[in-house]
Amino acid sequence: MTLRAPDIASFLSREPVAICAELLVVRGSSPREAGAFMLISPTGILGTIGGGALEHLVIDRARKVMAEGLPPDTLDIPLGPEIGQCCGGRVEVGLFVVDEAKAAELASRAEAEDASRPHVFIFGAGNVGHALALALSPLPVKVRVIDTRPEALDGLPVNVSGVATALPEAQVRSAPQGTSYVILTHDHALDFLIAGEALRREDAPYVGMVGSRTKRARFRTWFLAEGGNEASLDRLVLPIGAQGLGDKRPEVIAALAAAEILIHIGNREAVLRARRAKANLGVAFGS
Repeated sequence: MTLRAPDIASFLSREPVAICAELLVVRGSSPREAGAFMLISPTGILGTIGGGALEHLVIDRARKVMAEGLPPDTLDIPLGPEIGQCCGGRVEVGLFVVDEAKAAELASRAEAEDASRPHVFIFGAGNVGHALALALSPLPVKVRVIDTRPEALDGLPVNVSGVATALPEAQVRSAPQGTSYVILTHDHALDFLIAGEALRREDAPYVGMVGSRTKRARFRTWFLAEGGNEASLDRLVLPIGAQGLGDKRPEVIAALAAAEILIHIGNREAVLRARRAKANLGVAFGS
């Protein structure tokens, strides 16, 4: 679960007594990374540090701390045969009382993480657009749905923004670096216009369009005639979410497309990390 500042505030308003359990150190294999945290109250939890026996043990310990008034501590937990998990690593879990200062720190961390999330722009608020917005809403991305029809934007998830505009393609030109684009409008000509703009954004991890092989062939002819090139065209995912299932239900397309988008974003981030590591290595060696 991706924790957001409003989620944290809502939980703490309902649960005034709570412990924050955070993975401080991770050695070897672990279900979550260092820095992952969850909130534990006497009757509820928010977030996860990986589930399984590890999480069960930590929840029990945190609730004992609260019930018996014990001082919070740090747990050193092996994840092998000792607790029945097969990860094989070892973690240190810090338990912290969530007072006003800790709540502010957690909210600040959540807001910073939220600000750093990559954007996904969905063009078209039809059945597939709404289903995709819903599928992406709990994931670590910032979702915007764009349509020419204001009424089509009704009913979006609370953390998904909607933009009604007569010029959807202008949203591509002003989009943040690293934005992904999914094109699902009710108008083929508008799809082509938006896709053309998106493919000119070399920073886009993902440019996808709903459609068929025939639509791809028509788009190719149009795109090349408009000055596009084959290298850019190769980046277009059309149809979206087509991992061989052939299922055209909006919810299925959305689930497959959401996975597809995350894979493309993850691949781009891996490339950027490798470039940064290479650049830092060059600086270290004076090259």
